[in-house]
Amino acid sequence: MSGHSKWASIKHKKGAADAKKGKVFTKIAANIYSAARQGGGDADKNFRLRLAIDQAKAANMPSANIDRAIKKGTGELGGAAVEEILYEGYGPSGTAILIEAATDNRNRTSGEVRTAFTKSGGSLGESGSVGYLFEKKGQVQLAASKQELKGEDLELAIIDSGAEDFEENDEEILIYTKPNELMQVVKYLKDSGVKVDSAELTYIPKTEVNIDDKEKAKKVLNLMDTLEDLDDVLNVSSNFNIDESILNELS
Repeated sequence: MSGHSKWASIKHKKGAADAKKGKVFTKIAANIYSAARQGGGDADKNFRLRLAIDQAKAANMPSANIDRAIKKGTGELGGAAVEEILYEGYGPSGTAILIEAATDNRNRTSGEVRTAFTKSGGSLGESGSVGYLFEKKGQVQLAASKQELKGEDLELAIIDSGAEDFEENDEEILIYTKPNELMQVVKYLKDSGVKVDSAELTYIPKTEVNIDDKEKAKKVLNLMDTLEDLDDVLNVSSNFNIDESILNELS
């Protein structure tokens, strides 16, 4: 694997700020009802719903909100049907972007996504235009500072979990799995004493576009922020890699 997009780390660091703005619950609820709609409301039988509920609990989302989102997804509460859409587009500096959305109004969501691309100097592409540049993977994120297991003990636990690959820096460790093996890897890690920060299914770039110019980096990050802020957008993936010194200047 070539490595992960810098967006995976940046997005994780944005989490606390987004929570204060009340955005996290909206996104998590959308994930829950979308998962329940596709696979039913039983988390023991619906792997994706189990992930979404775990994410909700980690964010301290009230149980009533979780139950309401599940019932909305299974149709018990009625309302407009929600469909999932995968958008593909081109961002500044030749970056490729995938947007996972859940919406009850395709025209509204498509218009909002298209506008975000246009204002950034990018463009919304056709289905299949950039998707081949990504692989769907399970991704587990660990905060290095929270781990009781250290060094070789931690690495052995990750290897023994059945993970495909992992990479680390001073702040975090990212572990990659096959999509259908994510939950068993997470369970093994937790049973081994590893503290898991987050786990999700996401799109990982096969190759990356390096950005070494501050203004270009700012344009890419602004587009990613704009897309992430759209109410119907669940997840945004890209293949950019920004030099750490530039990221430090922009943070």
